[in-house]
Amino acid sequence: MSPDVTSMQNTRYGSNAGQPLTRRDGLLKVTGRATYAADNNPDGLLHAVTAVSAIARGRVTALDVAAAKAHPGVVEVLTPENRPPLAHDPDVKMERFGFRIEVLQDNSVRYANQPIALVVAETLEAAAEGAALLNPQYEIEEPRTGLDNGVRFDPAAVGIGASPRSAHGDLEAGMARAVRVIEADYETPAQYHNAMEPHAVVAQWDGDKLTLDMPNQALAMSCASYAAYFGIPPENVVIRSPFLGGGFGSKAILNGPQILAMIAARMLGRPVKLALSRSQMYGPVGHRGNTWQTLRIGVDEEGQITALHHRALSATSSFDDFIEPAANASTHLYASPALLSEHQAIRLDVGTPGPMRAPGEASGSAALEVAMDEAAEACGMDPLEFRLKNYAEKEPGTGRPYSSKALRECYAEGARRFGWASRPLAPRRLRDEDGFLVGWGMGTALFPCPHFPAQARATLRADGTALVETAGVDMGQGAWTALAQIAAESLGLDPDKVEFHSGVSTLPDAGVAGGSAHTASAGLALHNAGRDVIDQLAAFATNDPASPLFGAGNIGVVARAGRLHRRDDESRSEAYAELLARAGQREIVGTGQSARDPQLGQAYAMYSHGAVFAEVKVDPDLGQVRVTRLVGAFAAGRIINPRLVESQYFGGMIWGASFALHEEAIIDRRTGRIMNADLAEYHVPVNADMPSLEAILIPEEDPYVNPLGVKGVGEIGVTGTVGAVANAVWHATGVRVRKFPIRIENLIG
Repeated sequence: MSPDVTSMQNTRYGSNAGQPLTRRDGLLKVTGRATYAADNNPDGLLHAVTAVSAIARGRVTALDVAAAKAHPGVVEVLTPENRPPLAHDPDVKMERFGFRIEVLQDNSVRYANQPIALVVAETLEAAAEGAALLNPQYEIEEPRTGLDNGVRFDPAAVGIGASPRSAHGDLEAGMARAVRVIEADYETPAQYHNAMEPHAVVAQWDGDKLTLDMPNQALAMSCASYAAYFGIPPENVVIRSPFLGGGFGSKAILNGPQILAMIAARMLGRPVKLALSRSQMYGPVGHRGNTWQTLRIGVDEEGQITALHHRALSATSSFDDFIEPAANASTHLYASPALLSEHQAIRLDVGTPGPMRAPGEASGSAALEVAMDEAAEACGMDPLEFRLKNYAEKEPGTGRPYSSKALRECYAEGARRFGWASRPLAPRRLRDEDGFLVGWGMGTALFPCPHFPAQARATLRADGTALVETAGVDMGQGAWTALAQIAAESLGLDPDKVEFHSGVSTLPDAGVAGGSAHTASAGLALHNAGRDVIDQLAAFATNDPASPLFGAGNIGVVARAGRLHRRDDESRSEAYAELLARAGQREIVGTGQSARDPQLGQAYAMYSHGAVFAEVKVDPDLGQVRVTRLVGAFAAGRIINPRLVESQYFGGMIWGASFALHEEAIIDRRTGRIMNADLAEYHVPVNADMPSLEAILIPEEDPYVNPLGVKGVGEIGVTGTVGAVANAVWHATGVRVRKFPIRIENLIG
């Protein structure tokens, strides 16, 4: 039997987990030495550019391929007429994160910006000019762009396989018991991923082996999917993705342009690079779909919710289903004896939506948190008091317990730091020294804690250093740093003694970097791999008469700073290097896997909690809104690196402010084209828009979520902030806006 070895659950706040270490990859990024996908330029490289549709519905009737191919430097033009066959039908969805895609299977056009040809040339300039020469001709059908002409249907599932309907209790009886019922409609727009790094790929074939340099959030899963398209074994596909310039969910999904580049590379026998332009990212790589939501909340004379009904209509494409699960945001947060959440969908001529940071929760909580404020107002109650009275200590419908104390502490500490107690109840009561209207609002934040299966490997070397490996992904959130800290902790080594390898699919599968689950999933696998190494080392030491630790198998040992210490006598210890040398071993290799205990998953509700408080200032004459202060308090289990976590909370709150005031894809109803498909007119916040941010890390111990006690932090900041900003605008102006983003005309009309 292996001796008992101190695990990461016995937290040590030394130089490893729990410390605000700077990013391992920071120097590479700020000095320009980090290699992103499009930075790779293998010998013989060709450049590809997609020609995209200028209409949203119809078919391509002609392309001037001869003109494009006559351009100096153009090597080939792929169209539906000459595109080689694929082993997998692109109109048949694959399992998990699988979508129907456009890879020139026919001449139909299903949305604007759909790829309709691929031009491959010796230079990027020649490829772009060749694409412009194609001069496509169309047979145009009227695009379906909104509620008036979209096709409604009842979806079988929402999000990634979730039920479209959730109910408990007698809704109408609960409404009948209410002394007041608040009912209102809310609308959220289509929003598009605008990661700094566009989707790109460098594809190289060697016989039937495919190497891909590309940003990717799910390496092993994607290898299997690409292999299926080309009829080769998954192990024949290698994805290298050491750096991603942002992903937000879109880079876990396969898309047509990248597969077209792979087809071209195979067809031409040379490496092919493709990088989408900014405007081309508005279509084939997913987005957050529009929602139209209705909330009905019944409350009794004490301000207690008696019934809650959340209905959402979510937009999807004409040819595939990703239904924004907005109404599900109401199923977990507030206690109600009767609740119904339900979804309908509407088909529009747009690219298929997909997961985008806090999918479902962002759109749904935006409506829910405004509705909760409206209910508080109707009851004459402070919004914080109303939420405290109604937040759920157990998951509605299942009775599974939350870590509810954490949410109460988020409310209390966030309100204290913000100064909420001095907030007047009525709107339009606060002005600053310049005469601007001042408003304070709040919103509750909640996000689930999923867990993906993951694997890792740890190698302890003869010199006492270690190599740890997992095919993880760093999208900028600091995964390289946090995961290495977890690995170092499990091995009892300082981080500078640990070499961390990640970002290539040939390493052990780290699962999906999404759903705010990567640190917990890959981190637990790394922890278990390190624990396996220490178990092996401890077994040798305690059974070796030459070791000071001989005979300590029942007592146990502690791994720290490159040494094993006897648990009951710290003075009796031995260095890893000494143990390996005496054993005649150059290294010890450990492996680890990660998965959630299904019994714990059924017994406990697993969520991160938070509360966001917002201050806005509004010009009383012009209606211009500025967010002047955001304070968020969040409880997300054990914190591996406070510096990185604070950064993630900041990013989430900034995105929430962007959702509330800035982001919207504007569609020309006549053509179905997105008119602001660039960073000049698709508005996102800049530094001047966010003058004051504060993130409070509320301590929380959750022994059930996973053995590390780690929860996700990447998406929860979005969920409370949208409503907080909208509610602050009401408090400043007295105008309740239920359509996002909030515009000047909504306030002065």
